[in-house]
Amino acid sequence: MDATEEIVIVGAGPTGLWLAAELRLQGVPVTVLEARGERDPYSKALTVHPRTVEILGMRGLADAFVGAGFPLPTGHFGALDSRLDFRSLDTPYPFTLFLPQARTEELLEAHARSRGARILRGHRVTGLTQGPDAVRVEVAGPAGDHVVEARYVVGCDGTRSAVRAAAGIDFPGTDASLWGWLGDVVADLSSAGGAVSRFGAEGGVMAVPMPGGLTRFVGLAPEDQVSAYPGELTLEEMRSRVVRVFGTDFGIHDPYWISRFGNATRQAEVYRKGRVLLAGDAAHMHFPTGGVGLNVGFQDATNLGWKLAATVRGTAPEGLLDSYHGERHPVGARLLASTRAQTALMTAWSVETQALRDHLSTAISEQPQFARGLAEQLAALDVHYPPASPAHPLTGTRAPDLPFEDGTSLFALLREGTHVLLDLTGGTEAAAGAAEVAQVAQVAEAAGMGGASGSAVAGEDRMIPAGTRRHVLRLAKREGAWAEIRTALIRPDGHVGWAAE
Repeated sequence: MDATEEIVIVGAGPTGLWLAAELRLQGVPVTVLEARGERDPYSKALTVHPRTVEILGMRGLADAFVGAGFPLPTGHFGALDSRLDFRSLDTPYPFTLFLPQARTEELLEAHARSRGARILRGHRVTGLTQGPDAVRVEVAGPAGDHVVEARYVVGCDGTRSAVRAAAGIDFPGTDASLWGWLGDVVADLSSAGGAVSRFGAEGGVMAVPMPGGLTRFVGLAPEDQVSAYPGELTLEEMRSRVVRVFGTDFGIHDPYWISRFGNATRQAEVYRKGRVLLAGDAAHMHFPTGGVGLNVGFQDATNLGWKLAATVRGTAPEGLLDSYHGERHPVGARLLASTRAQTALMTAWSVETQALRDHLSTAISEQPQFARGLAEQLAALDVHYPPASPAHPLTGTRAPDLPFEDGTSLFALLREGTHVLLDLTGGTEAAAGAAEVAQVAQVAEAAGMGGASGSAVAGEDRMIPAGTRRHVLRLAKREGAWAEIRTALIRPDGHVGWAAE
């Protein structure tokens, strides 16, 4: 029996769950199909980075997630000895949030369901066919095989994406040539003073306490640089690798989960093919250096959600949905380059490459600007969507949580997921720019459209999308790039649509 849906998301991991919530925030019906009958109890990812916490803050959710995790003021690049200090970053969340993925998914699923998303577990996608107006999705479910029709399908179903394969989207890249390992076990790190990390010619291991009395060990060794899968790692093999690096096994016992992972690195050639789109690990796969994978997928979903919703509602300007690939594919490519570079640093077994690690570690500790640039990159605070035509320098950049004189700040204005028009004159220049802006807004709303293409993506046309919320405010302090800004359009994903002085 066929069923008809507006949007079908395949995969109920962090990316799919967040996209579902973002679509529901925009009032769009959405169904999530997940092959697994239950949430995965094992946590591949452990960290939520500052930009992801900012996005949660924009939707009023940051406190719940921060309360469930443990904020760490630093991060690492390539497991170098010198840590990256997040405390100087321009964000209300200057930390890495230590939060196991299983708990992250639990919170995201509760949020998506509270918004009205329909999540169906035990439903495996086996194929799809695109038509001019819909996608036919073949599903194997608890009640048998059936077909679902949807206006759009988004594959958030991981590196082995069935959606990507069925849509015929190429996934070029490189095969694994290295295998890392991880183990969640019971251990005693008290002799090391807590979390510990060491990388040298004999290999590298990081260990960090986890909730529930477990410790996560992650490691690499020279013998792991092989193309063929080396087989399952045993507890005894894991113990010997830890002893080789630290001289002790920290009393490892009672393994909860032991696994291997490779450095195969690939990116989807396109993030959109007709009515099929990809996000998260379905769009990009890489070695999990720096813990960035979950975060980039989450940010993919934030970029896509409002664009797909506007497309379904018929208010999207031409080219808006295509801008998802245009904006996020370069971010994915940069992610792959960064993880490859970090992998090289983490496999620095020779005397020469160990010297390179020492040199870069010294640069981080002695050159604050260099260290800050790496921290902003890891935190995803430096993501910029370049405009297609000449525009104000702020266009396409991430908007910080601007503080206003009335005690509020920008992120609170983004909770409903609408565009936000900031009139930062405080209403004193109505005869100048503000009145003109209001007139343009009325025209756009009367037309029921999102304005010119540049208004919804990064551009300088200064049209205002329908449904935009206008706020007349004054900045609590005028400084930096925002010192002379009179008006600015902030997109639902927190990036600057356009700005004017």
